[in-house]
Amino acid sequence: MRKYILEACVDSAESAVEATEGGADRLELCGNLIIGGTTPERALYEKVRELTDTRIHVLIRPRYGDFLYTDYEFEIIARSVALYRELGAEGVVVGCLLPDGSLDMERMKALKEAAGPMSVTLHRAFDMCRDPYEALEQAKALEIQTILTSGQKADCTRGRELIAGLVRESAGSVDIMAGGGVDADVIRQMIPATGASSYHMSGKRVLPSGMAYRKEEVSMGVPGLGEYEIFRTAREKIRAARQALDQGCRVDA
Repeated sequence: MRKYILEACVDSAESAVEATEGGADRLELCGNLIIGGTTPERALYEKVRELTDTRIHVLIRPRYGDFLYTDYEFEIIARSVALYRELGAEGVVVGCLLPDGSLDMERMKALKEAAGPMSVTLHRAFDMCRDPYEALEQAKALEIQTILTSGQKADCTRGRELIAGLVRESAGSVDIMAGGGVDADVIRQMIPATGASSYHMSGKRVLPSGMAYRKEEVSMGVPGLGEYEIFRTAREKIRAARQALDQGCRVDA
């Protein structure tokens, strides 16, 4: 029987607790989830580790934007992988591309070696690759454990045809984890449509800031993003997704 995995993407200690109590199998820990996620601070990792014994896979991404990195940026990525290996993370989530849209195999090989015994996930740099099946074969060659993908579409339901093809082509050698717009209803659709058994979600809700005094005319961040809105994982959304996965597991059995 296949193992069904629910991964929660979190960027705060509060969200990590919510995800764990909701039934997530593992956490993808990052910073700045609102811009797609960046490498988290060491202090955040250490606090989350204190709060939960759930597996932690750490996103290693030095900045917002594309996945074509300078030599300095790659050095930072490599050092971050080494740091989280030393700190005891169970996995890292990485991805580097070449200008032509193919995987940067030289750098990916170096990161896989630096990860040592940690699990390695190829993150959604995969969704920006020119040829997803070529990238799948490259991931196999590197012995990468997981590919996180929305099927190269805005969300995984739109990309379900490619995800189904990747699941078939991988034949279990690489775990194809569906992400992008995942919730309980999406999981119920995706299991029979794709055969994917791993899902990645944030389960976020928007909470109002506790600030009583507000300076509305000043923006300290990205224009258009609310200064006084906090994104947090909701355990009830994770729990609903967990139940959907468990139902799929029973059907599969």
